[in-house]
Amino acid sequence: MSPAPFASCAPGLPKRSSGALLCLLLLIGVSTPALASTAPAIDLTSSFIGFLAVAIFVFAYALVMAEEAIKMRKSKPVLIAAGIIWGLIGWVYVKAGMPAESESAFRSTLLEFTELMLFLLVAMTYINAMEERRIFDALRSWMVRKGFTYRALFWITGALAFVISPIADNLTTALLMCAVISKVAEGDRRFINLACINIVVAANAGGAFSPFGDITTLMVWQAGMVGFQEFFVLFIPALVNFLVPAVIMSAFIKNRKPDSIDDVVWLKRGAIRIVLLFLLTVATAVAGHTLLHLPPVLGMMTGLGYLQFFGYFLRRSLPRSLERKRSRYTQRGDWRKLESLGSVVPFDVFNRVARAEWDTLLFFYGVVMCVGGLGFMGYLSLLSDALYTNWDATWANVVLGLISAVVDNIPVMFAVLTMAPDMSHGQWLLITLTAGVGGSLLSVGSAAGVAVMGQARGNYTFMGHLRWAPVIALGYIASVLMHLWLNADLFLIYGPS
Repeated sequence: MSPAPFASCAPGLPKRSSGALLCLLLLIGVSTPALASTAPAIDLTSSFIGFLAVAIFVFAYALVMAEEAIKMRKSKPVLIAAGIIWGLIGWVYVKAGMPAESESAFRSTLLEFTELMLFLLVAMTYINAMEERRIFDALRSWMVRKGFTYRALFWITGALAFVISPIADNLTTALLMCAVISKVAEGDRRFINLACINIVVAANAGGAFSPFGDITTLMVWQAGMVGFQEFFVLFIPALVNFLVPAVIMSAFIKNRKPDSIDDVVWLKRGAIRIVLLFLLTVATAVAGHTLLHLPPVLGMMTGLGYLQFFGYFLRRSLPRSLERKRSRYTQRGDWRKLESLGSVVPFDVFNRVARAEWDTLLFFYGVVMCVGGLGFMGYLSLLSDALYTNWDATWANVVLGLISAVVDNIPVMFAVLTMAPDMSHGQWLLITLTAGVGGSLLSVGSAAGVAVMGQARGNYTFMGHLRWAPVIALGYIASVLMHLWLNADLFLIYGPS
């Protein structure tokens, strides 16, 4: 994707410094990449309509943050807020006789979201397919049966979270590792809390050095600010972010063994081939973007076609496969496996699509459209002036990483991409790192942390995570310093990749 859509927005607009409102916008990180090339014709930053739109978004986001308490899915309030905000914009522009401008801005924002949504939908479908073929269950079963000590489990689950999240995404990886810990150490709340903190930190750190590890890294890659291979220079800083708190926390774990558990899981037919197809899909997306300069979503949608053809093959060949297995298991006298054949159902790709996390995708839409509308009103110039004109870029990027622990890192990253400050590759990598790992400071600071809190309810809690925040902060500081030192030469390179 060309970096052109992320050019500076409305340089000629008056930049007002309105204290309280500016601080509020800094926290919510208003703006979207699509709007950067569409300068607002009407400055609404000091109007009643503008203030009303900000108030609506803040109220909607407060409901999102209270999701666990009020038991309302996070997509609902932002979807309504997006409709109201763009309705207000449309009303103002129709009255001014300029409906084409607001329509163009909305369509541009929607196009950016659609590319990201389709990319994520394909990735989610593959992860769901691997889950249905019991790839993750088999990995969990192997770890449970090996009889590792608590300290070994702490390190193994953390290391696996760090290694798997760059491919499978940090949310899926954290849930998988949390399931292992919860089953092996059932009843030991202290160990489960420590292990879950370690998993969340490791999953977020692992996701920070791969375009596929987190939505924010995907956005930076699709925007063309950082090349695919350039993300991997963040490997050592991300590893430091994981290791520093892990080493300290592991000293507080008693080195004893949990009770052994007999839990055997067999992979379903085609499981390994689906993993290989996913890797081929990733390769297709990377090659299309790098060699042909086409959006990565093209390669991902082509990869969905791979999965559909393979699903067709699995369905057509299922009767013959079942007959061969029945004959083989009967000859062996393996009645346990023979009995399991009765529960085999045909593989259905569209069922896997339906099981994607639609609440997350709709929430993503709501946030993008809400902050897109606020950015089109002209608030972006205020935020840009506060961050990258009055502050040094390094401090701005470090502070934004800390803000992402309180506010979702998606709008924070959208804000930076929309402002498109004149930063070196080193600075773009810095904001990628800090936005990715900053959420580890609080349990609610990342999707992985929120999901694990729900899965390990009562064992992994907000306060349990908060007690170790100073230790996690040491890892955050160490990773930033490591990047500044190790990749110092990248801070001298400017321009898109």
